[in-house]
Amino acid sequence: MMGNQMLEAETWVAIAFVIFLAVLGYLKVHKMLIKGIDDRRDRIKAELDEARRLKEEAQALLAGYQRKQQEIERAAEGIIAGAKADAERLAAEAEAKLQDFIARHTKMAQERIAQAEAQAVADVRSAAADAAVAAAGTILGRKVKDKVADDLLTEGIAALSDKFN
Repeated sequence: MMGNQMLEAETWVAIAFVIFLAVLGYLKVHKMLIKGIDDRRDRIKAELDEARRLKEEAQALLAGYQRKQQEIERAAEGIIAGAKADAERLAAEAEAKLQDFIARHTKMAQERIAQAEAQAVADVRSAAADAAVAAAGTILGRKVKDKVADDLLTEGIAALSDKFN
């Protein structure tokens, strides 16, 4: 009996299981399960598509920013190159102005030296003329007397002054 009871219990479980499956089939639970799985698949696919689209947008933005960065770097290099060229040009101009300044001041100094030399020569000649006139006056004053001496002295002094000045 026990074997029959067991057999009977297993049979009832099997029958109950078949009835359960039939009820599930009648209620179309399998279609609801498939629909739920399909809906979930569609939702996951949409999320994946959205993720791909966002990734592509991010890559496009990244590429755009990289292009802008390269353009900015090129512009910065151009600005730096221009600044270096300007600095070199300004340095060359400053050097040229400095050389011109030095040349002008050297020329002015040489002209002043030449003027001082010319003035010194003129002063020496003037002093020599004055000394010669004084010496001639003294010599003539000792040797020549009276009116003749005065006339000769005056003429000699005038002639010497004209020659030296």
